[in-house]
Amino acid sequence: MSIRLRGHHLLCLTGFRGMGYSGAFTENMRRVYERVRQHPHTPVEIVSGADDLCRFFPCDRPYHCDNGSVTKRDETVLKNLGLKAGDCLPWLFIRQKIAENVRPGQLRTWCADCPWLSYGVCEQGVARIAAGGNLPELPR
Repeated sequence: MSIRLRGHHLLCLTGFRGMGYSGAFTENMRRVYERVRQHPHTPVEIVSGADDLCRFFPCDRPYHCDNGSVTKRDETVLKNLGLKAGDCLPWLFIRQKIAENVRPGQLRTWCADCPWLSYGVCEQGVARIAAGGNLPELPR
């Protein structure tokens, strides 16, 4: 069974360290993260718009998954990875595309309006992948 992810969430996964918008969102993201970390051959279907992570965005917060800036971020990431909506690839292949095509400093431009950027975890995650590393095991 594939995981459905939008463009910028491919990079968000590299920086996930257990933080999120709500408990349910964070737990879902942890499940997706652990699945691709432990099973890198998991197929990932690239989608346009809301994905398997957006489904758990808390209803008591302003929903931003359909905002133009988020869509632009998706487009930028996919263009730079050489991917498009409709592609279905193993996470291992996507991780390699990230390693080959993304540098940490690019996130300051691509993700300038993201509330998580200031934590630095996505830049650290991209750097780890670019250096040939894998997603780290998360503490429980």
